[in-house]
Amino acid sequence: MARRSTKTPPPEDFEERILDIDVVDEMQGSFLEYAYSVIYSRALPDARDGMKPVHRRIVYQMNEMGLRPDRGYVKCARVVGEVMGKLHPHGDASIYDALVRMAQPFSMRLPLVDGHGNFGSLGNDDPPAAMRYTECRMADATSLMTESIDEDTVDFAPNYDGQEREPVALPAAYPNLLVNGASGIAVGMATNMPPHNLGEVIAAARHLIKHPGADLDTLMRYIPGPDLPTGGRIVGLNGIRDAYETGRGSFKIRATATVENVTARRKGLVVTELPFTVGPEKVIAKIKDLVSAKKLQGIADVKDLTDRQHGLRLVIEVKNGFIPEAVLEQLYKLTPMEESFGINNVALVDGQPLTLGLKELLEVYLDHRFNVVRRRSEFRRGKKRDRLHLVEGLLVALLDIDEVIRLIRSSENSAQAKERLMDRFSLSEIQTQYILDTPLRRLTKYDRIELESERDKLSAEIQELTEILESDAKLRRLVSAELAAVAKKFGAERRTVLLESAGAPAVAAALEVADDPCRVLLSSTGLLARTVTAEPLPAEGGRRAKHDVIVSAVLATQRGEVGAVTSAGRLLRLSVIDLPQLPETSTAPNLAGGAPVSEFLTLEADESVVCLTTLDESSPGLAIGTLQGVVKRVVPDYPANKDELEVITLKEGDRIVGAAELRTGEEDLVFITSDAQLLRYPAAQVRPQGRPAGGMAGIKLAQDAQVISFTAVDPAADAVVFTCAGSRDTLDDTITSVKLTPFDQYPRKGRATGGVRCQRFLKGEDVLVLAWAGATPARAAQKNGSPAELPEPDPRRDGSGTPPAKQFAVVAGPTT
Repeated sequence: MARRSTKTPPPEDFEERILDIDVVDEMQGSFLEYAYSVIYSRALPDARDGMKPVHRRIVYQMNEMGLRPDRGYVKCARVVGEVMGKLHPHGDASIYDALVRMAQPFSMRLPLVDGHGNFGSLGNDDPPAAMRYTECRMADATSLMTESIDEDTVDFAPNYDGQEREPVALPAAYPNLLVNGASGIAVGMATNMPPHNLGEVIAAARHLIKHPGADLDTLMRYIPGPDLPTGGRIVGLNGIRDAYETGRGSFKIRATATVENVTARRKGLVVTELPFTVGPEKVIAKIKDLVSAKKLQGIADVKDLTDRQHGLRLVIEVKNGFIPEAVLEQLYKLTPMEESFGINNVALVDGQPLTLGLKELLEVYLDHRFNVVRRRSEFRRGKKRDRLHLVEGLLVALLDIDEVIRLIRSSENSAQAKERLMDRFSLSEIQTQYILDTPLRRLTKYDRIELESERDKLSAEIQELTEILESDAKLRRLVSAELAAVAKKFGAERRTVLLESAGAPAVAAALEVADDPCRVLLSSTGLLARTVTAEPLPAEGGRRAKHDVIVSAVLATQRGEVGAVTSAGRLLRLSVIDLPQLPETSTAPNLAGGAPVSEFLTLEADESVVCLTTLDESSPGLAIGTLQGVVKRVVPDYPANKDELEVITLKEGDRIVGAAELRTGEEDLVFITSDAQLLRYPAAQVRPQGRPAGGMAGIKLAQDAQVISFTAVDPAADAVVFTCAGSRDTLDDTITSVKLTPFDQYPRKGRATGGVRCQRFLKGEDVLVLAWAGATPARAAQKNGSPAELPEPDPRRDGSGTPPAKQFAVVAGPTT
């Protein structure tokens, strides 16, 4: 039996058409479409908001879900599902990986997701938990990315199936691309951008708003280099400048390590910061492989003591007989403790991938922000005009409310009432409908007053918005002010230390550095650094910056040692080579590139470094003044086999308030006390004593008075006395008046006398909070190191002070 054919015959009018296509052309066209899809829809960030589509969709959908910082956490799986179902038609793994990265504080300088649970560890040594376990919500800063998105500030486009709409870019109230960086591999191109400090980026953006023609060197004063979430030290700034100029460059990141006594008999290297994206497990594994292969010597053991309380702490024990600094150099050379970061600033501008320099990145963002604020202002003005239109209509009705009620009551229906009201009072249809919908209880005398007040307020707001829209200068000032508010709220201190010398180690073995003369500096904020040469830094000229007040400076050599005198009467040896080196281009005494004293010295809880000194035994020695009025000149005797020496035996409750290395022995020693007494006498009146001695009477103190300042001043130099008065009842040492007086106004007196008055107290003042005497030009700073201006000199030695513009924390003289 024949089987019936089930094939449907073609229709009668069917005409078979076969197209001949060159496979090369088809492959080229298909590949270009695929490449554009990868570039535009997946791999590269938009230069406006700094986000790839997946990140933008996550942030936007979380905002739509109401997952704001003040709300509770929700499961990450719920967010991933919403993003995948509505906006991002790709795998859930890629969406969750992007969400996890936005929640990792070691991956992003300003995290965009507030995560709750295990979101992984540095270097991905411990992978994040599954999305069904972790929870998330928007971080505080994320609301700035979506702020005013519902006010027609950005364009929206259909999603993949046309049922939803998504923003093509977020409003972005701060330059997210520079702050958090980006990385991605597209087809034929890639992007790799490091994170930066939010405050520095916004400062540069605000400067560019005010000075659109600013050059790169000017912008780099605000953004000297990347600021990585994991800290570390960037070695070599030439590659950074190349990247900021051309969009391509590279730099080296080094781990932050210090030499410590890890056991009673063994020293070791303690690593507290690793290069960006490098985890401790990767470093440990590499060290063990090198030790097993006998390519690395001197390592006794490696321990990972990282915890939540202390953060990263990788302890590398060094065998006895090996120099820890030399071992550290080998670790930098052979392990991931030193990594290179290649900058490739590729981002989308108007849908096209471009390689952008620093200025171009800022300009693209600012153009976007100007457009956002302009559209927001237009939207708000339109809303306020609509409301004003209704309010004015209601006020017209209130002026003749009886006639309005009569017309309404005499009308056959609402349509006739609307028409009669429009004709009678010349109202628009919208105003008339609003009047008809308004309940009678709103038509009181009090409501009329409220409506008139609202009308005036709306008119003023509309006028203000119109001025912004019509004035480019006001628009720029508004954007600059909003950026300043973001920096004030979310700005943080720099974590990454920048070192100028390309290829030079941050901490090197002594034999690898020439023993050239240099200068060691200590800032008022406790930062230490060394200069390239022994030439003194200029004390005047240029714009002042943070950490520019140098409280102590000594001559040394690159491989030499200096002493640090502490308030507890100790002199601690300090290896100069361990200190970070200031860039050769430094033109002012600014220690922003320095490192804290705590990285090099172990101090007690209430102990601080009061001055630096050379260990030259041919010098006139140290002059020391204590809280209880004791003075001492120390015979320079510093045994080379001791890292810690006692320079004075202090009585119980006493401490050093000031110390200085004498250069000629002809200086004047100056005491200033809390009850505003100043005593000045030649250093020759103090007999030098051995290190264990307890000193002698330096100044006669009144009851309840104590020494607050001790300095050594060259009587031939131009010097000043600076004093700040306050009240004992104020717990935070608030300064109420300040005074600057020429030093020559104060006569010399004998040692152990009471001195002369240096400031007269005003009402409510009974104590000097701060004082200093020294050579000019003097510099003042606040507690955080920010510059502060000194008052005009007052020739009266015992005159009263004037109210300060800012609170002072320290004053110091030149660094020579």
